[in-house]
Amino acid sequence: MTDLKKKSERTRNRLLTAACRIFAEKGFQEATIAEICEQAQTNIASVNYHFRDKETLYLESWRFAFTHELTRHPPDGGVAGDAAPEQRLAGRIYSLIQRVADRDGYSFAIMHKEMARPTRLLADILEKEIDPQRRQLFGLLRECLGQAADDRHLQYCHDSIMGQCFQLLRLKQIQHVRLQPDPPADLSDIKAYADHVVQFSLAGIEAIRTHTHN
Repeated sequence: MTDLKKKSERTRNRLLTAACRIFAEKGFQEATIAEICEQAQTNIASVNYHFRDKETLYLESWRFAFTHELTRHPPDGGVAGDAAPEQRLAGRIYSLIQRVADRDGYSFAIMHKEMARPTRLLADILEKEIDPQRRQLFGLLRECLGQAADDRHLQYCHDSIMGQCFQLLRLKQIQHVRLQPDPPADLSDIKAYADHVVQFSLAGIEAIRTHTHN
């Protein structure tokens, strides 16, 4: 790679890094290209060259954040593929929580902003990138719940797990903006939070499994 291409790639990465951080903090509507360029130490011409417009930069910055988070925290949580389904589910929950809690992770915060003020811009990319993760989680839930569980049980268990993960995101945001002096949870021990979510979720799944088999 030539020096010019390396410089161009560094500029692109600085733009993506700044963009995902600002979009996560402010959402698509409130974020500005000028602010992103200032943080990336570049100019609007660079945005036009690499991404054409704000909409494309928004999409690519989410993909950039999501890919980096999966690299740092693989979705299987480091659990072997032949482990018991409960262990594999626990690994996925740990990975989810680590990604939400990651100080340098922004994809969940961007999604949270998108849900609050939808742009519809992320619909296609979320389906492409998130759906494989969702399907794998549903498959694990099916293994844990047993074949007697219906689709409603699967959906409710999935929503319960994701709700606990997104609650952590909400707590992070409260702590960040300091809406109250004492956050409602201690976020310094993410492992303890993850341990609780795993224990709570597996106990709930076992209770549902027992009920549906009786």
